[in-house]
Amino acid sequence: MSNLTGFVKRLRDIMRNDAGINGDAQRIEQIAWLLFLKVYDSKEQDWEWDDEEYKSIIPEECRWNNWAKDDKSGTALTGDKLLDFVNNNLFPKLKNLLVDASTPIKKAIVQTTFADANNYMKDGVLLRQVINVIDELDFSDYEESHAFGEIYETILKELQSAGSSGEFYTPRAVTDFMAHVINPQIGEIMADFACGTGGFIVSWLKELKKLVNTTYDEELYSNSIYGIEKKQFPYMLCVTNLLLHGLDVPKVFHDNTLLHDVLDYTENDKVDVILMNPPYGGSEKADVKNHFPTDLASSETADLFMSVIMYRLKNNGRAAVILPDGFLFGTDNAKVSIKKKLLREFNLHTIIRLPASVFSPYTSITTNILFFDNTHPTEETWFYRLDMPEGYKHFSKTKPMKIEHFKPVLDWWNNREEITEEGFDKAKKFTVEQLTNEFGYNLDKCGYPHEEEEILAPMDLIQRYEEQRASLNAEIDRVLDEITSLLGGETE
Repeated sequence: MSNLTGFVKRLRDIMRNDAGINGDAQRIEQIAWLLFLKVYDSKEQDWEWDDEEYKSIIPEECRWNNWAKDDKSGTALTGDKLLDFVNNNLFPKLKNLLVDASTPIKKAIVQTTFADANNYMKDGVLLRQVINVIDELDFSDYEESHAFGEIYETILKELQSAGSSGEFYTPRAVTDFMAHVINPQIGEIMADFACGTGGFIVSWLKELKKLVNTTYDEELYSNSIYGIEKKQFPYMLCVTNLLLHGLDVPKVFHDNTLLHDVLDYTENDKVDVILMNPPYGGSEKADVKNHFPTDLASSETADLFMSVIMYRLKNNGRAAVILPDGFLFGTDNAKVSIKKKLLREFNLHTIIRLPASVFSPYTSITTNILFFDNTHPTEETWFYRLDMPEGYKHFSKTKPMKIEHFKPVLDWWNNREEITEEGFDKAKKFTVEQLTNEFGYNLDKCGYPHEEEEILAPMDLIQRYEEQRASLNAEIDRVLDEITSLLGGETE
C-alpha cells in the first residue's frame, strides 16, 4: 500500500459523506468490523496453507474474498446490492454462527465479534470505497503487516476522542512501563480481566518476545495471555489487535468478570501475572455485589476488580494495577476491608503516583500504579511520586505521555532511597504498622504538594466529591468510636 500513514484519513474523508455515520465512535466501529474481516481472512489463508483440512466457520459467500475484494472487472458488489448483502446476508449469518464449547477459539471469535456489531453506512457506493481502501492492505507482506500494527495504534488512540469509548485505551507508555517492570518470563500466564482493546496484552507480548529463542518458547509465548472484556466493541478491537500481533488463538473472552462468584475460583483459575487498568468511576448493580463476600462488596467497580485480582493471583504471582486516588485515601468499610486483605495476604511493595493528566482527555482523576505480589504479607511499602517532565504543564492528546517520561522511576526502582523536594516527600518508605495503625489504611502518601486548580468534567467532579465525602464520613465514625470507647459508653 503506497500511503499507509494516510490510511485513517482516507477512510475518514470517505465516511464524512455518509448520512449513516454519526460521530467518531460510529466511524471507528464501522472501520473495526471491516478490518477484523480483512485481518481474519489473511489469517485463514495462513491456516489453510498449514492445514489442508482447515474449514472456515464463515459461510463461503461471506468470506472476504468472495464479496469484498474488487478485481476491477466491474462485477464487485456496490450501491444498493452491496448494502443489501451486508445488512441482510453477511451480518445475520455471522451473528448467528453455531458456536458451542467444542468450537475452537480461533473460529468462535467470529461469532462473538459480530454479536453486537453494526453496519452504520447507508450509501453503498461509499461503503465500496471504504472496503477498497481496507482491501489494499497486504497482511501477507511482513513489513506492511508490522507497519499496520503501528497504524492500528492510531485507530485505538482515536477512541480517546470518541465519547465514552475513551475508556478502552490506556496510554501505551503506561502499559509498556508496567509490562517492563513486571518482568515477564517464558511459561507464565498473564491476565487482564477488563482488557479493553488489549493494550496490556500487547505490551506483555512485546516484552516477552525478547526471551523467545526456540519453537517451544514460541508455543508458550502464544499461550501466555488471558483476557476478558465486557463490552462488545472493545472486544472486537482487541481480537483484531491480537491477530495483527501474530496470535492465531487469542484467548480473549466476551464476558463480565464481575458476574462470577469470587469464592468459586480454584487454583486452575489463578494466573502468574495480572496487568490491569480496571474501569473506575462506575457503580455496579446490587446483584453484582452478591458475587463478593459482604465485607468486600463495594459499589465501586475498581474496588470489585481489586478483589477479583487478589482471588485470582497465584502463589508467588505478581500484579501491577492502575487505581484512582479514591482507592488510596478511601476509608469507607469496603475499601478498608479490601486494603486489609491486600496488606495482610499480599506484599504491596510499591505505589507509583502518576500525574493527573496521564489519561487526558478521558479523565482528569489522578491515578496510581500499585505493584504487589503473592509472596508474603506486606512489611513495608515504597511510594514514589512521578512529576511532570520538564517543559510540560500537562499531558494532552497532542502531547501524550511517552515511555521516556518513566525514566526517573526506572532509575530509582533498583536503587531506592527516600527523596524530599522543597520540604515534601517525593519518595518514602512506610511500614505496614504505620499504614494500618497510624494512618488507618489511608495510603495517600507522597502526593502532589502544589495543587493547581483542576477543571474536572462534571461526572469526575461528582465522583471526587463522593469519594471525599465517604472517606470523611468513615473517618468521623472512626474517631467517634474511639471517643466512645475511651468514655466507656455507647452512643445513643
